[in-house]
Amino acid sequence: MQGVNVKSEIGNLKKVILHRPGNELLNLTPNTLEELLFDDIPFLEVAQAEHDAFADILRNEGVEVVYLEDLMAEDLYTDIIKDYINSEYAATKDMVMKTMAGINLQELPQQHTNLLVDMVSDRTKLVCAPMPNLYFTRDPFNMIGNGVGINRMYSTTRNRETIYGSYIFNYHPDFKDVPQYYSRENTFHIEGGDVLNINEHVLAIGISQRTEPDAIDQLAHNVFSDETSTIDTILAFNIPVSRAFMHLDTVFTQIDYDKFTIHPGIMGPLTVFEITPDGNGGTKIRERDEDLESILTEYVGEKVTLIPCGGGDRIAAEREQWNDGSNTLCVRPGTVVVYQRNNVTNDVLYKNGINCLVMPSAELSRGRGGPRCMSMPAWREAL
Repeated sequence: MQGVNVKSEIGNLKKVILHRPGNELLNLTPNTLEELLFDDIPFLEVAQAEHDAFADILRNEGVEVVYLEDLMAEDLYTDIIKDYINSEYAATKDMVMKTMAGINLQELPQQHTNLLVDMVSDRTKLVCAPMPNLYFTRDPFNMIGNGVGINRMYSTTRNRETIYGSYIFNYHPDFKDVPQYYSRENTFHIEGGDVLNINEHVLAIGISQRTEPDAIDQLAHNVFSDETSTIDTILAFNIPVSRAFMHLDTVFTQIDYDKFTIHPGIMGPLTVFEITPDGNGGTKIRERDEDLESILTEYVGEKVTLIPCGGGDRIAAEREQWNDGSNTLCVRPGTVVVYQRNNVTNDVLYKNGINCLVMPSAELSRGRGGPRCMSMPAWREAL
């Protein structure tokens, strides 16, 4: 499948981009956790086993799994690399993995410069920081219908992740002709966890801790200006600025034609801005102050059911929201991948007729992201 096709959150998933956690997690230390946006250090061996289980669940459901590191290595393994450097493909992939893992001083040749700075420098100091958040492939770039946004990330720590997306969508034969609606060089930050494809006409974007309204304005202009795009409405959801609510998909995700998981903390009145083309190359904006259920019902086209994380129990909701109980990946309508540890929320989903594909999550969840965060669908069948 060349190109991308993601015009919903629930269409039958056919192709997805993942990144298997690698040695970048080994370069996490207690002193760098805050800088690198982690709360704890995952145990790599178990995290990889959990991620492999996730990939196997998707393959068993008929999904083609492609890895970010492989796409990047395929990009770099050009005639120049093959002929002039005489490099094997494996060496090229190793190089890609090293850019992800990070580099410290002791891995570099030590030269005797007789400079004081070299004599007192800690040889374990990182000269190229790791990218431990990279297994959350949803954020650096995201599919919008038949196009893609290459994002500018909220944190400097994560901005280098978008380099891979830029190379893949500029040079990889499967993706180089995909329309690009946002650039990593743009001024304002936006992340893929805030972007949900409701249907072929409606895009939902969160105004959140990590996505600025200025970026949404720019994205809307680019999407509406593309004659190949079918999107004619963007809904900007103004959600609370909070670490627990870092992205729109941490507070609600679509799991069936008429069902959404949500965090109870955003129920009730919610400010939503409807953005549409004005017919003259600009946009017009209408503020909506209805409750979330009414707004979603209008744009989905049928009455929706909101299924609260934790079943509405405040303590369970806060605990399981922290472990991404609302962050599910829909494989097809009514079938979703969920974290095993969110058992209260999963039981509620079962009772609402949802088929839960349960994956282990003790270590992966330490990164504060769920199955949707860890996946970037590249192709979904039309509903």
